[in-house]
Amino acid sequence: MTAALSAHELIARHRSTLDQALEAIRTRAYWSPHPEHPKAYGENGSLDAAAGKAAFDALLGSRLDLGQPGTDDWVGGETSPYGIDLGVTYPHADLDVLLPAMKAGQRAWRDAGAEQRAVVCLEILKRISDRTHEFAHAVMHTSGQAFMMALQAGGPHAQDRGLEAVAYAYVEQVRTPDNAEWTKPQGKRDPLAMNKQFTPVPRGIALMIGCNTFPTWNGYPGLFASLATGNAVLVKPHPRAVLPLALTVQVAREVLAETGFDPNLVALAAERPGEGIAKALALRPEIRIIDYTGSTEFGDWLEANARQAQVYTEKAGVNTVVVHSTSDYKGMLSNLAFSLSLYSGQMCTTPQNLLVPREGISTDQGPKSYDEVVADLAKAVDGLLGDDARANALLGAIVNPDVKARLEAASGLGEVALASREITNPDFPGAVVRTPVIVKLDGAKPDDEAAYMSECFGPVSFAVAVDSAADAAELLRRTVREKGAMTVGAYTTDPEVEQAVQEVCLEEAAQLSLNLTGGVYVNQTAAFSDFHGSGGNPAASAALCDGAFVANRFRVVEVRRDA
Repeated sequence: MTAALSAHELIARHRSTLDQALEAIRTRAYWSPHPEHPKAYGENGSLDAAAGKAAFDALLGSRLDLGQPGTDDWVGGETSPYGIDLGVTYPHADLDVLLPAMKAGQRAWRDAGAEQRAVVCLEILKRISDRTHEFAHAVMHTSGQAFMMALQAGGPHAQDRGLEAVAYAYVEQVRTPDNAEWTKPQGKRDPLAMNKQFTPVPRGIALMIGCNTFPTWNGYPGLFASLATGNAVLVKPHPRAVLPLALTVQVAREVLAETGFDPNLVALAAERPGEGIAKALALRPEIRIIDYTGSTEFGDWLEANARQAQVYTEKAGVNTVVVHSTSDYKGMLSNLAFSLSLYSGQMCTTPQNLLVPREGISTDQGPKSYDEVVADLAKAVDGLLGDDARANALLGAIVNPDVKARLEAASGLGEVALASREITNPDFPGAVVRTPVIVKLDGAKPDDEAAYMSECFGPVSFAVAVDSAADAAELLRRTVREKGAMTVGAYTTDPEVEQAVQEVCLEEAAQLSLNLTGGVYVNQTAAFSDFHGSGGNPAASAALCDGAFVANRFRVVEVRRDA
């Protein structure tokens, strides 16, 4: 295969970006090569807003032929949460043909070395970045995210997470030198001398099982971590969110072919309606790595049954915020209101349980009772979402009927402090848009425990009355230990309470945000600086991104010879 882009060209083009990413993960300082603002696109080959929308519109009703071997059918059926039938069809694979074809290209990809693999991955990400507006519409109409969130979270933030994984993968692979001269003195005899060669070798084919809500943001870390460490990657999208990952596969295959590698190193596994191929794929002996984001039930099944593979899961948790005291009551309420509302709470990091002492809290506006805190938070959410246009821009659409059903059932779990209301989206009349519900529960009542100790994914939050800060810390500990948490938040002006909450999070391995009152929210994390999940509690077996997320995707094989 003739390469249109040489390794030298790619290194010249992308090495400085890789070096900046390496520095960013070392310092944890803010950095991103991918612009967040929509108007930043439209130059140097990137699609502007109009061109991106036109490219997306051209996809509707089309067949996305990826040129994969073993295609035995064409499948589709995605319907946008905004009420549009996408009509895109994708190749359905005969796995007995596709998997051997994917494996065939791994030798040359392995032999290319860590640096060349890294810059090929960066070229893939650059081309995806150039099509950010197109991808934004694809993410919006499969996940239900509002457009601006789809553009930022599904575009530059996802691309940042992919680049972050490439950087970590590079660091771990070059930790061991390619070659070493080894000499051991033997006294009066000649020394022992050997030449030693060390090669990172891939585990095999990686399976990336995508999710419905954040197909690119959650998908890119595993995809690029596996590809950068020499593995072929089979992308199995969620059946309701195929398009963004199919476009990703399309770009990856184009770049691989242009750089002289086998395009079958990245392939798509779309499925027929109701086929449910994830379980069958996960047990194939060729699959040696699995990345999964989704329900606890299936994540647990993968960990228990896919024994031939290294499994990385992000499952469900019960995210908790301890509300003890604050020096900025208005800022606290505003920050929490935004966190509860963003994308209709359909984020694995959205707070669910707000633990508030039943005797109330101290604030810069004087003491506030439990009832006042909850009522004021309800007013803050109402104020934030009072304008329907702003509400649509924050809430997006309900992603599937299960979320809607949980939202409707929540009002029967306790006293409703904030009722959910329906909002019409004038641009998309078929969208299901709902504001959050807040339900008051009592942490001392066993009947309430079943509600707040279970994940209720969607725009549902529980204001749980507790006896004291110590009780809040203990309930937090039990929640993280038994159910897991992707995020924990706390508001307190008391150093002892802060220390107690921090100690719980350190012992139970949960990521903690303290006293957020500005433009940073507990349910958002920044690539290169923040860790998403910890891998240390039941919510996830991995963190995005750290050395552990990439290091076991390859092994180092040594070849030694007498010098």
